[in-house]
Amino acid sequence: MSTDTHPGPSGGTGADPVSAGVIHDIGYRAYDGPRVGRGRIAAALCWQSLRAAFGLGRGAKAKIVPVITFVIMCTPAVVNAVAIALSRSHDRVFDYDTYTNNLRVLVTMLFIAVQAPELVARDLRSRVLPLYFARPIRRRDYPAAKYAAFVLACLALIDIPVLLLYIGTIMQVHSGSQVWAQTTALVPGLLVGLMWSVLLAAIGLALASVSGRRAFSVGSVVIFLFLTWTLANVLTKIVEAPVRPGPVPAGPGAAVSTAAVPASAHLFGLISPYTVLDGVRQWLGGTDPGIVARPGGYGIAYGVMLLVFLGVSLAALFARYTSVSVA
Repeated sequence: MSTDTHPGPSGGTGADPVSAGVIHDIGYRAYDGPRVGRGRIAAALCWQSLRAAFGLGRGAKAKIVPVITFVIMCTPAVVNAVAIALSRSHDRVFDYDTYTNNLRVLVTMLFIAVQAPELVARDLRSRVLPLYFARPIRRRDYPAAKYAAFVLACLALIDIPVLLLYIGTIMQVHSGSQVWAQTTALVPGLLVGLMWSVLLAAIGLALASVSGRRAFSVGSVVIFLFLTWTLANVLTKIVEAPVRPGPVPAGPGAAVSTAAVPASAHLFGLISPYTVLDGVRQWLGGTDPGIVARPGGYGIAYGVMLLVFLGVSLAALFARYTSVSVA
């Protein structure tokens, strides 16, 4: 826009209020295509976030952690397939619902700590939220799309190896009854993976959205998940030590009967999201042993604590984008 000046009524130079500005056409084409609505925008944001969780569309550096964690998670399933093929016993090395429990904890912890900030911290740091909220979406649509995308990303990381375990097992069986038995055992394992994904994605995004600085986001996720996991394990081992008659296999709850486990050991299991998830799994009828001792009568406490973790995390995530400035 430019301002035109010309002689005023008194002969001087002044601005004519009628022709004070001129709009120049510099050649930009107007958009006259279809206007997508709120749902399509949220779906596109979810898809873009899912790709970002695995580093797709970015450089090789962004793909390092997703690829490494996925390969590590799939390796036991491949080992299981080879072991079954060599032994011909058709017995799985791992259960579907407890697929490498301790390894799964460490791998998901790394994946969530590194990739959750990719979904939320980058936009906060770059201050691009006004661009999102200028579109016809509401503030809660943004965290909802990010959460849905990260749940799907965590689900792929956790359940695809379980599916590979299933495929590697049924390839070595020849009767329909054996295939059916493997299938009925697979479904609870997939549901356990869904439960892990729903809770851990909420916790990871809520902690990662605290700051737009990536280092702070990663640190908050690692500190919470690793500290609570370590604390629950250490305290559980301390209170279980007096009741162990001899050498104890690896795992805080291994080879300990429900009757021998003190009440405090069950309560310490409520500290970490990981031990809570395993307690709920066993409470709902999962295989034993797991990460924690079978909860027994304390199963309802683990179920309630899972809902508390989930509710608080989602509330914090959505509240973060309700209060964030878009100026």
